[in-house]
Amino acid sequence: MVKLVLVLGDQLSANLSALQAADKYVDVVVMAEVMDEASYVPHHPKKIAFIFAAMRKFAARLRDDGWTVDYFKIDAEDNPKSLNAALMDRAQAHEATDILTTQAGEWRVIQALEELPLNVTVLPDDRFIATHKEFEDWADGRKALRMEYFYRDMRRKTGLMMEGDKPAGGQWNFDHDNRKSAPGSVDYAGPMRFKPDAIVQEVLDLVADRFSQNFGDLDGFWFATDQGQARRHLTHWIAKGLPKFGDFQDAMMGDERFLYHAIVGLYINVGLLDPLEVCQAVEEAWKTGDVPINAAEGFIRQIIGWREYVRGIYFREGPDYAQRNVLEHTRDLPPLYWGEKTWMRCLDKAVEQTREEAYAHHIQRLMVTGNFAVLAGIAPGQVHEWYLAVYADAFEWVEAPNTVGMSQFADGGIIASKPYISSGNYIDKMSDYCKECSYKVKDKTGPDACPFNLLYWHFLDRHRPRFKDNHRMGNMYRVWDRMDAEKRETVLAEADAFLAKLDAGETV
Repeated sequence: MVKLVLVLGDQLSANLSALQAADKYVDVVVMAEVMDEASYVPHHPKKIAFIFAAMRKFAARLRDDGWTVDYFKIDAEDNPKSLNAALMDRAQAHEATDILTTQAGEWRVIQALEELPLNVTVLPDDRFIATHKEFEDWADGRKALRMEYFYRDMRRKTGLMMEGDKPAGGQWNFDHDNRKSAPGSVDYAGPMRFKPDAIVQEVLDLVADRFSQNFGDLDGFWFATDQGQARRHLTHWIAKGLPKFGDFQDAMMGDERFLYHAIVGLYINVGLLDPLEVCQAVEEAWKTGDVPINAAEGFIRQIIGWREYVRGIYFREGPDYAQRNVLEHTRDLPPLYWGEKTWMRCLDKAVEQTREEAYAHHIQRLMVTGNFAVLAGIAPGQVHEWYLAVYADAFEWVEAPNTVGMSQFADGGIIASKPYISSGNYIDKMSDYCKECSYKVKDKTGPDACPFNLLYWHFLDRHRPRFKDNHRMGNMYRVWDRMDAEKRETVLAEADAFLAKLDAGETV
C-alpha cells in the first residue's frame, strides 16, 4: 500500500530518514508551500524565497532520482493552506492511511501532525550528531548545562580535531584567540553570490507579489538554492574566508556586513549541507596547514558544540520554552527593529543589514539587537518572533534557545550563567560603529550619553534581587555601589527618560 512521505522545507537532504525508510517505486513524497508555514511570523521575503526555491529544486532532484513527488505551489488554485490539509488531500487521492515523516524542528509542527487522523510514523532526524537520548543522558543530573562540556563529548564522538583521546593543540578551546576587534580593512569579498536561474526567478516574482508587505528587501537575492551551489560556496569560504574567521569572528563593521563569516548556517539548517561534512572539510583545511587552529576549532565548536547543544535544550525543555519570561519584561518591541529611524548607529546598521540581507552575525544579534532588547526590558516573546521572522537561517529549534535563553535570559539561566549584557564600551571595543554615532560612547550621563551606558546600570539596579549574588556579576554591583549616590540617581533618571521616549514612539 502507498505511504505518503512528508518532506518539510528544512529537510532537503537525500539521506533524510523518512526517505531512507520509504520505497521510491511505491510511496509518494509530499511537499507543500503553504500559507500556514509562510505566515506564522512575518518572514523576511528573502527567507521565504530561499526556502521555496530550494524546495522546488529538491523536488526536481527527487523526481530525477525516480521518486513520485506531489508538490503544492503556494500560488496554485488548489493550494491547501496547511501541511495537514495537504496530507489529507494526498491521502484521499492515493487512498493512503500511513505517513512517514522525519521529526520536525518546531513543536508547532510536531503538535499539528499529531492531530492528523492518519497513521503517522515519526522518524528521528539523524542529520544531527547527537540524538535526543544522548543529550538527555549528558544533561541528566547536572546542576548546570554548560555547552563547553557537551562540546568535548561531541569532539570525542566525531573525532574532529582529536589526537587520540586528547584535543589537538593541547586544549579544547581557542576562544581567547578569537576576540580581536574590528580590523582596519577586510580582504575577503564575502559569500559566493548566485545569479537567480529560472526556478529562482519564478519564486522571486511570486514572493514579490504575495509578501511585499513583510519587513525585508527582496532585491539582490544571491543565496545558494541547491546542494551544488552550497558546496561551491563552502569551498570558496574555506579557501578565502576561514583563515581569518577565528581572529575576527566577534568584530563588527558598519561597511563590512560579512567580514570573514561562513554564511553556511542557512544551508545546513535546510539540509543543503551536512554539518559533519562541513566540519570535516574545515578540519582538513587545518590539517593541510591552510588555516590556523583557532579558526578551525572556533568554527567547529559553533557547529558540533553550540548548534547541537541548543537543539538539545529546545527539545529537552518542551513546547513552552519560547514563551518563558523569567525577568518579566513586558515592553513592546519598538519600531526601530522594523527599520524606523534611530540615532544609535549600532542598532541602525544591524537592522539595516538585517532588512537588506536577512543576515547578521552572532555578535550583532547577541550584543547589539539582543543586548538592547534585554536592557530595555522588551518582552522576550516579541524579540523571539522578530528573530524568527527576519533571519534566513532561523528555525525555532535553533533560534529560540539563542534568543530566549542566551540573549534575553528569559529561561532563568538554563543556557547562560548570567545575562549577556554590556554597556557601550563593549560595542566600541569590537566595532567601528561608535565613531560616527550621534551619541558619545564615552559619556556616561548627559544629553549625548550612549543609551547602552544608561540602560546597563538601569538593568542591574532593577534586577538586583535576582543577580546580586551571582558570582559573575558581583564586581559590577560593587562598582555601582561605589558610585556617588547623586550620580546613580542621575543615571537611573536619564535611563527612565530614555525608556519613556521609547514608549512614546519618539526617535531615540
